[in-house]
Amino acid sequence: MTDMKQSALNIETLGHIDHGKTTLTKALTGVWTDRHSESIKRNMTIKLGYADTIIRKCPNCRGAEAYTVTEKCPNCGSEAGPLMRVSLLDAPGHETLMATAISGASIIDAVLFVIAANEPCPMQQTREHLMIINLLNIKDVIIVQTKIDIVGKEKAVQHYEQIKQFVKGSVIENAPVIPVISNRNINIDVLLERMSQFTVPKRDESSNPIMYVVRSFDVNKPGAKVSGLVGGVIGGAIIKGRFRKGDEIEIHPGIGITQQNKETYRSAVTRIVSMNNGTEEMDEATCGGLIGLSTEIDPSFVKADSMVGNVVGHVGKLPAAVRSAQIRYTKINRPDLQESGMKEGEPLLLGIGTATVVGYIKKAKKDTLQVELNRPTCIDSAMKIAVLRNIDKRWRLTGYASMKA
Repeated sequence: MTDMKQSALNIETLGHIDHGKTTLTKALTGVWTDRHSESIKRNMTIKLGYADTIIRKCPNCRGAEAYTVTEKCPNCGSEAGPLMRVSLLDAPGHETLMATAISGASIIDAVLFVIAANEPCPMQQTREHLMIINLLNIKDVIIVQTKIDIVGKEKAVQHYEQIKQFVKGSVIENAPVIPVISNRNINIDVLLERMSQFTVPKRDESSNPIMYVVRSFDVNKPGAKVSGLVGGVIGGAIIKGRFRKGDEIEIHPGIGITQQNKETYRSAVTRIVSMNNGTEEMDEATCGGLIGLSTEIDPSFVKADSMVGNVVGHVGKLPAAVRSAQIRYTKINRPDLQESGMKEGEPLLLGIGTATVVGYIKKAKKDTLQVELNRPTCIDSAMKIAVLRNIDKRWRLTGYASMKA
């Protein structure tokens, strides 16, 4: 049994817009992750949503019926014992928000690949999200076939065959396909049983800690008295090492400051006042699921996810933030796109860790690109950088890059 204070895995839901990712996440966690006001207004996920859940197993029931996320077994009422705590990231599916989906992909261990039966497979973002899975070589994937209740058995079976043909030859060719009806909790127990079999990767807990920031926010209520204000909160995943309550930390590239129409950045040094997993306080956190760090930083600097894309570590131990980088570009095969060669001055949308930045090509020679970034970014030599090009006035995933040695 894993430590239930912190999630063992980050699991991302990927898939085309309106295929049921948020509804599935609610069935698994009880949380509606579209809490951002613009998401609610537009009825679509526009930022990474996340929530934790504990997969439990009833000692008296058999088969998939034994698996639940409730403390009491819904079948027999017995106490269901905890197996594994996981964090679910709900990524947007709309093509203009692909960069947000890619930023989430940089911290995930496994994927629930959601494909709705009421539309042909593959849809555009279904295709591009499979590219992300292949790009990152994520093999712990369950394909979740949703909306089967609105198409009938015959069409659901036909759609299943489309899915199997679509993933043929990919890293998830043999991934299980589980049909569900999320809003009625049908087959959710089967899905939980399979999720409990995901592999927990080996973690590096002894190195200097690094956390990728995926959310940041001000928890103070409007009109709060100055004497009662608390510092900003940053949320993310620890990639290596561990943090403890009271640690002094540094945030790179830090806080953007605009002076004389020019934006500059300075790293922020603060202290961890407390940390939590969303529901419980923690004294220590290590690699694994998402955590929140309450800090002493001015809350105005973290509101509205303004710290997303930063990295957090101990003071003086983080990689430098750079504005220029030499990268080696690898093109992925996309028969659906007519792609020309890279040109000097061309803008690229780059997914670097959890940061999404624009990079302008200064030099292009074969597979080597010199890019100038629109804002400083921390780049680790081991990172895979997602590269999107503007083709026919749309950002399209065309390849990936790594830092050139």
